[in-house]
Amino acid sequence: MKEKISEITLAKQKLKIPAENKLILCLDGGGMRGILSIQLLKSLEKITGMPAYSLFDMVAGTSTGAIIASLLATGHTAEQAEYCYDSIVEEVFSPLFMGNRFFNPPRFTKKSFRRFAAEVFRDMSLKDAAALYKTDLLITAKDMAAGEETFFTAFQLEDNKFSGTYADVLLHSALETSMSAPTYFAPLEHFVDGGTTTYNNPSSAAIIEALNYSGNPSYQYGKVTVISLGTGISPQFVNLAQIKNPKGPDIAFWLNWLMTEMGQDASDMQTDLLRSPQFRNLIDYRRFQISFDTTALKKLPDCVFPEPLLGHQSLHEVTDKMLYDMDMADIKYYSLVKAIGKQMGQYIEVENSFAADMVLKNKVRDELVTARGDVATILSQMSSHQWLQNQPLD
Repeated sequence: MKEKISEITLAKQKLKIPAENKLILCLDGGGMRGILSIQLLKSLEKITGMPAYSLFDMVAGTSTGAIIASLLATGHTAEQAEYCYDSIVEEVFSPLFMGNRFFNPPRFTKKSFRRFAAEVFRDMSLKDAAALYKTDLLITAKDMAAGEETFFTAFQLEDNKFSGTYADVLLHSALETSMSAPTYFAPLEHFVDGGTTTYNNPSSAAIIEALNYSGNPSYQYGKVTVISLGTGISPQFVNLAQIKNPKGPDIAFWLNWLMTEMGQDASDMQTDLLRSPQFRNLIDYRRFQISFDTTALKKLPDCVFPEPLLGHQSLHEVTDKMLYDMDMADIKYYSLVKAIGKQMGQYIEVENSFAADMVLKNKVRDELVTARGDVATILSQMSSHQWLQNQPLD
């Protein structure tokens, strides 16, 4: 059951959330980088003094975020979720013999994940999970046969009734649809990872489903707070020479770039919209994300690693080259991502304790996400007929 209302009210006061607000947690996809979100959840639980499954009215997730959301909904603390990830990450991302993302996909087998999910969630349906701690649940997936995004949801209504077209679906079945990232894992029949299109950040999906389709009138515009946790992004600052002549096969370069960039652009569009003045009065949206580059990392408090990580002794020694090469399935970076998440959690505890959106002062832009726009150069070049004529046509 939920904690006493007084404890929840006190926790909301610490987060500067009105007592009557519904609280929704949204968790991005990102493979092994989900361990970063877990570190932020550990900080959030420390600040509020209560487990996330008692605090949030709804948890929503995509891919690795769906796994974390399901662990929370079924009564796992952030620390227990971390233990699960530590225990299974190497097995889940164990390469198939001769498996290759671009030339012989998939790269990994789902055997270990399916065994893990079945052991943890057994024969539990989405509504079974939602009923345990009265935590509504949303998991995203992409139905390739139907050509549409699928939202697996379970919302608890009055008299122990539930809404959600797929509320009776096995939880671990829904989770497998959401984590089946193309080229990394085989599809689950006609389903692939929910992050392949718009909803790697499931925030807008959660808002739409809760406020418009849940059937629960307590979800109301103006009375909802959304805490959205990213898994970190690797900025794709590609130099001009590589754009014109990529290293290695062009198809591998462009497919990898597109798979990374499309999900991030979709997330940015959601965040920009929800941060706009028109929406701020409707949704209290708080986004926490970081880019994996030295500009962002040096804003965090430094830490000395217990053991050298990839040849580095401390967080601030890590180089951009190493960070840019980070793949969501490359487990050699797992401990580094965990360390970044831990330091990011400490940074948030000092800066705003999750009590506000994480943006630069006087600007609606992520405080820990690096952007490099050269406005002067763009204006100069693209106002010039000569510059345009000098550009190659093929």
